[in-house]
Amino acid sequence: MISQDVAPYAVRLEQARGRLYPEPEAPTRSPWQRDRDRVLHSAGFRTLQYKTQVFINHEGDFFRTRLTHSLEVAQIARSVARQLRLDEDLTEALALAHDLGHTPFGHAGEDALKLCMKDWGGFDHNTQSIRLVTLLEARYHDFDGLNLTWETLEGLAKHNGPVKRPTPYLAEYDSRHHLDLTSFASAEAQVAAMSDDIAYHGHDLDDGLRAGLLQMEDVENLPIVGEALARARLGAKVTESFDRERRIRNETIRRVINVLATDLSQQTRANIAALKPQSADDIRNAPFAVVAFSEEMAQANKEIRKFLYARMYRHWRVNRMTRKARLATTEIFGILTEDLSLLPDGWRERAKKADEAMQKRIVADYIAGMTDRFAMDEHRRLTELSVLG
Repeated sequence: MISQDVAPYAVRLEQARGRLYPEPEAPTRSPWQRDRDRVLHSAGFRTLQYKTQVFINHEGDFFRTRLTHSLEVAQIARSVARQLRLDEDLTEALALAHDLGHTPFGHAGEDALKLCMKDWGGFDHNTQSIRLVTLLEARYHDFDGLNLTWETLEGLAKHNGPVKRPTPYLAEYDSRHHLDLTSFASAEAQVAAMSDDIAYHGHDLDDGLRAGLLQMEDVENLPIVGEALARARLGAKVTESFDRERRIRNETIRRVINVLATDLSQQTRANIAALKPQSADDIRNAPFAVVAFSEEMAQANKEIRKFLYARMYRHWRVNRMTRKARLATTEIFGILTEDLSLLPDGWRERAKKADEAMQKRIVADYIAGMTDRFAMDEHRRLTELSVLG
């Protein structure tokens, strides 16, 4: 097996902690290449194609979905990992898997399920990602889930930092396969998490401008974005083209992503130089997240996030779709938990054998796995007499 030439502080093959269910190693792929491939072939990954990022799936073919978002995160994460001499395959696997637990309708669907499940262990898309890859995926006859490596599971559980209060399922899984929840994750997982921020800032601005929720003049004074826009306008060589504004928008977003990724790599190198880590565990046990933006860039990111929440995620058009999505999700949950006989084969048999808390969880799992399109169709099947069940 060919190993990547990685830094001492990267996750290394000789230090890999294996899988919950031992398997023979592949002769031509590293464990993290296999993890990436298992994620790519999973049912959960395919459904991301029709799950909301900001805009509901039917609102337009050119807006990002969870799938295109995950691919963009993976591209950024792999580039940064290469700059830092980290394991690119593990970084890519984490970037591709980080949103597997998202519900239909984006955060609107998650908020609805969280409220529905508040007395039954709650709902959290990060934990749902863990449930998916350790339990719900059914591809192998020897085990449930995908049997991913310890390093990938650790990264999924802790990519946003140490977990002080694990959810019930994460705590239960950790009791069987200890993930060191109280420490930071590997540098690879931290890169995937920060690349998530870079990607959604870039493409949400792009989608907001494309949809007409934002105008170019709205972002002219926004940190990073305003300067990128000014440089894009100054450097535009196609002045008479009918799509000049589109080209300027694309160039602006490209520059924003480049500035953020470059700063992340530079500041992380500085942090590593100060810490002098000699192993992946030195990264995990550091007193701070080693992969980080500079203070100036972190503040700029907060301003971009604040702007997007105020001007895009809370736009009245988005609010309308959000309200409808929450109502539909809540109604599906209520109808199915009230009458388990309405669940499809397989789900119904499992639910009827379970106690009340697990019945609620099974319905939540069923809904969380839906695409936007399937959830809308299911809502109609359950509530409209004119639609066949």
